[in-house]
Amino acid sequence: MKSLTMYHPMDSVRTLVDIDKLIGSFFGAPAERTGGERYPAVDVRETSDAYIFEAALPGCDDKDVEVHVDGNTLTIESKHDKVDEKKDDAGNYIFRERYSESFSRSFKLPENADPAKISADFKNGLLCLTVDKRAESQKRVVAINAKKS
Repeated sequence: MKSLTMYHPMDSVRTLVDIDKLIGSFFGAPAERTGGERYPAVDVRETSDAYIFEAALPGCDDKDVEVHVDGNTLTIESKHDKVDEKKDDAGNYIFRERYSESFSRSFKLPENADPAKISADFKNGLLCLTVDKRAESQKRVVAINAKKS
């Protein structure tokens, strides 16, 4: 009697990533550079008049980051290159690697967000985007006219 065997095509990829991590750890390479994709942590919160996106981008500076809006899709992208090198006393390389890191994160903005009113601040590896809400969608107080009888 023959038995069924489950085929998991990603098992071989995971094995290669694990081997790459093992080799990278031997040479002291950080884990995010030795396998898999790296996505920044992004916190999104809502206030009464805006949506606030905070993206942790350690190792990046403002020149490495691009924010753009296409319709109601907000995209945060980054690409930067880095060289890690170690030299001996004579100035010869004993270790040198070049890394290129990139990511792209997209968010669908709610209907009441105003894509024309987005501000961005970058400080100490933290990108803060403020997306204002449309004025017509914000809560407002309606005055009540009191009629005297």
